[in-house]
Amino acid sequence: MNSTDVKKRSLGVNFSADDGTAEVLVWAPKAEKVELETGRTEDKIIALNKREHGYWHIQTNQLKPGESYQLILDGQHKRPDPAALAQEDTVHGKSVAVDLNAYQWTDQDWNNLPLEDYILYELHTGTFSPEGNFKGIESKLDYLLELGVNAIEIMPVAQFPGGRNWGYDGVLPYAVQNTYGGAEALQHLVDKCHEKGIAVILDVVYNHMGPEGNYLGDFGHYFTEKYNTPWGNAINFDDAWCDGVRQYFIENALMWFRDFHIDALRMDAVHAIKDFSPVHILREIKLHVDKLMEETGRKHYLIVELDLNDTRFINPLDQQGFGMDAQWVDEFHHALRVTAGESRTGYYSDFNGLSHLAKSYSDAYVFDGQYSEHRFKNFGIKAESNPGKQFVVFSQNHDQVGNRMLGERSSILVSFEMQKLMAGAVLMSPFLPMLFMGEEYGEPNPFLYFVSHTDKELADAVRKGRKEEFADFHAEGEAPDPVSEETFLRSKLQWQLLSQEPHQSVLKYYKKLIEIRKSHPVLSQLDRKNLEVSYNEADQTLILHRWQDEQHVICLMNFSKQEQQVLIPPYSEQWQKVLNSASPQWNGTFNAPEYLAEDVHIGLPPQSILIYQSSLNQPT
Repeated sequence: MNSTDVKKRSLGVNFSADDGTAEVLVWAPKAEKVELETGRTEDKIIALNKREHGYWHIQTNQLKPGESYQLILDGQHKRPDPAALAQEDTVHGKSVAVDLNAYQWTDQDWNNLPLEDYILYELHTGTFSPEGNFKGIESKLDYLLELGVNAIEIMPVAQFPGGRNWGYDGVLPYAVQNTYGGAEALQHLVDKCHEKGIAVILDVVYNHMGPEGNYLGDFGHYFTEKYNTPWGNAINFDDAWCDGVRQYFIENALMWFRDFHIDALRMDAVHAIKDFSPVHILREIKLHVDKLMEETGRKHYLIVELDLNDTRFINPLDQQGFGMDAQWVDEFHHALRVTAGESRTGYYSDFNGLSHLAKSYSDAYVFDGQYSEHRFKNFGIKAESNPGKQFVVFSQNHDQVGNRMLGERSSILVSFEMQKLMAGAVLMSPFLPMLFMGEEYGEPNPFLYFVSHTDKELADAVRKGRKEEFADFHAEGEAPDPVSEETFLRSKLQWQLLSQEPHQSVLKYYKKLIEIRKSHPVLSQLDRKNLEVSYNEADQTLILHRWQDEQHVICLMNFSKQEQQVLIPPYSEQWQKVLNSASPQWNGTFNAPEYLAEDVHIGLPPQSILIYQSSLNQPT
């Protein structure tokens, strides 16, 4: 295969729309013989024909949608199809043939939202709802719509061992986790989201495979010893035989967009992708996605998790960038958390709090060429020409919560008032804001690390590794058992809390913040140039000033535990209140003035944010 047809899927099992014939294509250059065994009878074995570059192919009417099958390598090794769309039960068992064209879509009028309008909400399918599946997400769409969210980001759904996993241990990137509902249920969820005006972002993992059920190496040269990664040998994007591997992941990205109508992909830890090809794999994926968008007229985005302050990843193709549409900015999170009182240990050690938060507001990257004590080197470059819509910010996410030993959320770690301040700090930024499921009502349950490996030795190793990782934290207790079902169940959201205080007030507060963010003519524009930020280290106060045309907004933030006096800036003769996080309306005790004059001081309550806009009324 020399090129990818963006109009249709080629790998795995695909059914003809004309007569239902199954076309099977497998990349297995290591095999001398490849056969297809259908689930009808054990002796129904069909030989595939060898093609060039390690591909094997057959057209047959002996396999129908819904039937199970597996591949036999060299007459002895029975394996799942690497491009299977579904598994019968586990990552070790038979695959299930799926006709992706069978689903009747109703979203013909859907048009993806402009990226700058996204209000993201990250969720984990298994713990988001009591049902723990795609139907459970569907049942909460009206709730999310009322909250103001318009883009849900779903953690990985590729088939993993057992029924409990964050999703980053997937080993069959094309197969939709069976315990979540499978391929058709995911299509139905996306369809329903579009019906309600919600975009869907899917988290995908192209930097490694999970440790259990990973049979890709039996088929072809999917991994290379050229590079070491935290997960072992790197995925082979630039070594001998890499063309088939690149094809495999390019087609995967196209499939989610074309066949599942996904609006955006969030690509996990792309800094761990090792590729020194003349055309980086991310750039090649972008080129194919652009071609798909030309064919369909639909808009899709590529968002990356990136632990490198390197604009090459997000710069446009015509500037020799990789063309990614946006990236997560962990540094905003780290600076905000330290400002809010997080201990400066581990990767927080590089961050001094308030001044770094101010820098992230202005420059997106905190480190853009300075020396990093944590990394022992100069780190990063400036992101001067990249618009605000290219940076996703948050006060917590699955990683930052779940990688803590006890999985504590902000609702446990900081005060009620600080939770409101942090939410305001994120949603008033000139970047794309993201919430982590449950934060909008102060969910107290942890989000813990959990797996359900069926390999006992592997499960024991994960359990042991987790304990060793947090051996120095014995004062906080034992690390929860990641293999235990109880650990998973403790991580589920408690929806009954919505009718209780203070959760009810927190939810109303988030709704108001999001409403202001979406509707205000200044705050809804992600113009990084129309922004100034000042701060007072001694008082732990920060003033974020944003404007559009003649209208100005100031966000007055006090991260200290005492009231602080703040001088109102002279950008307007009179300021009108937009929001006061310390208001009795949100269970606070401070009634902020409705109007403020320039060059006067106001007492800013502890751990609060006050938002004012330039008044349209005449000064009194």
